[in-house]
Amino acid sequence: MSFENSSAAARAFALVLFLALSGFLGTSNPAAALTAAATIRDANSIQLGDVTYRLDGVDAPELDQVCIDDHADSWTCGIEARDQLTKLIGGKPVRCDDVGPEKKFGKRHRAICTVEGDKVSLNEQLVRLGFAIAREPLKANVKPAAAEAKTASSGIWKGCFVAPQEFRTGKKDGALLGAACRPDRDKEIRAVLFPEELTAPPSCAIKGKLAVRARVTGNIGIYHLRGCPSYAATTKPDRWFCSEDDAQASGFRKAYNCRRPK
Repeated sequence: MSFENSSAAARAFALVLFLALSGFLGTSNPAAALTAAATIRDANSIQLGDVTYRLDGVDAPELDQVCIDDHADSWTCGIEARDQLTKLIGGKPVRCDDVGPEKKFGKRHRAICTVEGDKVSLNEQLVRLGFAIAREPLKANVKPAAAEAKTASSGIWKGCFVAPQEFRTGKKDGALLGAACRPDRDKEIRAVLFPEELTAPPSCAIKGKLAVRARVTGNIGIYHLRGCPSYAATTKPDRWFCSEDDAQASGFRKAYNCRRPK
């Protein structure tokens, strides 16, 4: 290579490096911020393009989770929480600043997400409305909003519920949270929060069962797809999922007798 060609190559490399460091070039780094139209998976997570983010510091009721309201009636708080997040977004573009991968499900990343034009993150807004509780680890500053929602008995705090993490793992003896929890009705309340026959949310047909044998692979349960030999035999599922990705993010593995049809 001649000296002139070598110098030209060096100058070109220097220019590319300058542009990259200055932010003028795109990056495939998953930690970069992303702004796009949002698809709401549930109140915990949204999808921008091909990337699914879990709202950092936020733990919202699962879509199939049941809570008790301030009139002692059961209600689908997970669906209501998702609908509240949908209202907050209002069809506007969302910016998500990636703060790192999920500890147990690296395909998803934690993020602080903000609707275009807003100054307060969705993380903080959802917690302040009382439709999510604070969850570790967190970089989003949601603890003051969580304390405010609890004091005001907002959202799910007006009734009685179990932490979403305890619902996911089927911990039926966990702490009861909310202003309407009555110690003298403990047994009855838990029977409502963990019904024998959990109702499937709309368009969510994947069955999940908590299973000790799943722990061999580092999971808490097994999910069954329609068309699998085990699907019909799986009665009274512990969880319902809308997608395999959602099931895996919750710590469930696919049943070994399940294979996608060719």
